[in-house]
Amino acid sequence: MHDRSPSPTKLTDTERLNRLRLIRSDNVGPRTFASLLRHFGDAAHALERLPDLARRGGASGPGRICSEADAAAELATCGRFGIDLVAPEEAHYPARLGTIDDAPPLLGVRGARDALMRPMIAIVGSRNASGAGLKFAGQLARDLGDAGFIVISGLARGIDQAAHRATLANGTVAVLAGGHDRIYPPEHEDLLAALLEHGAAISEMPLGHVPRARDFPRRNRLISGASLGVVVVEAAHRSGSLITARMAAEQGREVFAVPGSPIDPRAAGANDLIKQGATLVTEAADVINAVTPIMERPVMLGAREDDEPLDFATDGGDRARIINLLGPSPISLDDLIRMADVSPAIVRAVLLELELAGKLERHGGGLVSMI
Repeated sequence: MHDRSPSPTKLTDTERLNRLRLIRSDNVGPRTFASLLRHFGDAAHALERLPDLARRGGASGPGRICSEADAAAELATCGRFGIDLVAPEEAHYPARLGTIDDAPPLLGVRGARDALMRPMIAIVGSRNASGAGLKFAGQLARDLGDAGFIVISGLARGIDQAAHRATLANGTVAVLAGGHDRIYPPEHEDLLAALLEHGAAISEMPLGHVPRARDFPRRNRLISGASLGVVVVEAAHRSGSLITARMAAEQGREVFAVPGSPIDPRAAGANDLIKQGATLVTEAADVINAVTPIMERPVMLGAREDDEPLDFATDGGDRARIINLLGPSPISLDDLIRMADVSPAIVRAVLLELELAGKLERHGGGLVSMI
């Protein structure tokens, strides 16, 4: 059982080094990276333009650009850890992950890399899970693994670890919130070591990066993005698992939820998802039947928001009008284009300049705001 996707290419060593320099430079996130790469053709030309673009965005001084030496050192250290940094167009980059708007430009992978090429189902849920929830998560994961799917999760306590442990023999994928050498929680280092034999671990963070609170939602978008669908086993209101479910819906993935007791707060979030239209799950067949038609379609790296053209030939009036419309409250790109009455290419260029200057924040759903 495999997802079908286009034949992969392979980056040159120089391009890989330059792409690493670009994504490790100040104020360059995955969306900005994609825009820069598409507009300038390769990472080397994008790096050359960074200082000028940041200055146009109002940067007070030159931002830090990752040096060749630092990037080469990171690549060498990754090699010693058995980590490959792979791009979306290369082998062993999960095909579906490469289709999301903010796909990591380089993904650190290690373990049994072929597991990353198989169709994945995410299983997530409460860290403080009930015994019944842990048992069901394990059984569901085992059944999905036996059916040929890879179970992907976040290596967290509770439901995540139950799903990983149940599928060690079939292969499971752990998505890390920090660097490959900064495992959270620390007591799951043994679990990670065990799953690398038949499965894999992935992270977009550099080695040495200790996960912070804001890194977990970033990790969650990778869990949902790499999968055909996300199963929420137990989740309280306002839990991280519900963030993963929301991201799955935004990414066009299937959302599944396991019903729970209405008097158990750990089931409140999953029950709400069902009310909102998530597919109710009581056995693996519910998941398999829903995703099988999706698997028949090839996975394509289709057009994304960041593939739209940029136009840096902006006059002062256009730039001032766009900046004046921005504030601390998020506004959609479409509203900004309509209200500024300028072309989408100009708006995108100004937003990119502001982001490189550290003045713009991007939110989910295509919203932006000034910092």
